[in-house]
Amino acid sequence: MSKNFELMQQAETIVDDAPSEEAKPAITARGSKTNGNGNGAHSHVQDEVTREESLKLVQNVFLSRSEASPRVVVFAGINSGDGCSWVCANVAQALAGQQVGSVCLVDANLRSPVLPDLFGVGNHYGLTDALAKKAPIREFAKVVRSDNLWLLSCGSLSAESAGLLNSDMMKLRIAELRKEFDYVLIDSSPLMTFADGVALGQLADGLVLVLGANSTRREAATKVIESLRVAQIKVLGAVLNKRTFPIPETLYKMM
Repeated sequence: MSKNFELMQQAETIVDDAPSEEAKPAITARGSKTNGNGNGAHSHVQDEVTREESLKLVQNVFLSRSEASPRVVVFAGINSGDGCSWVCANVAQALAGQQVGSVCLVDANLRSPVLPDLFGVGNHYGLTDALAKKAPIREFAKVVRSDNLWLLSCGSLSAESAGLLNSDMMKLRIAELRKEFDYVLIDSSPLMTFADGVALGQLADGLVLVLGANSTRREAATKVIESLRVAQIKVLGAVLNKRTFPIPETLYKMM
């Protein structure tokens, strides 16, 4: 996976997948340029780009100094393989690094959980266990990387686990997470395949879309955005992930 993504100001600006033959530098949401090199020759540069883009998303979404700044946000890809979990984890670390309060990263991608592996921690006790038991939510979470970044892993999984995300207990646990942590970032399953992201989005303050560069189709993105509007879920931003060559000419002109 290319460790390089860009935050777009409007979700609609990325529903176009026709590559351009003319090379142009990629442009981020704030208009600053990156070199667009997606190969593995300069991974340290890509890591720096990742940090920069994560901080931009943190500033734009969470720290906009608005009274209505979101505190509980769902991250959802359109298709499997868009790198949503990786993006969500990087943004959570960037937010925690700002020392603006406690951050809880929730692994609600019960279909294909990867956050415990990304942080090198166990997954034997987490979200699904919290939905089946009545202990305080912090007893199911664990501190990772820093003293203000917590991970609520997906927990014990079964064939019925996914149905718990649309339960009354999930509503109560989200409300509890709001009280216990300053910010909550929820990693969800892909929107084109499962309804989990919509159910979670209706409990959150908004949703960040994650799209795979040159893999997410225009029709799929348009369909997902419309379904989110119908469900009255606020799209807070969109991330173009795994870009390995410059943004198409038509998109370049729109930014």
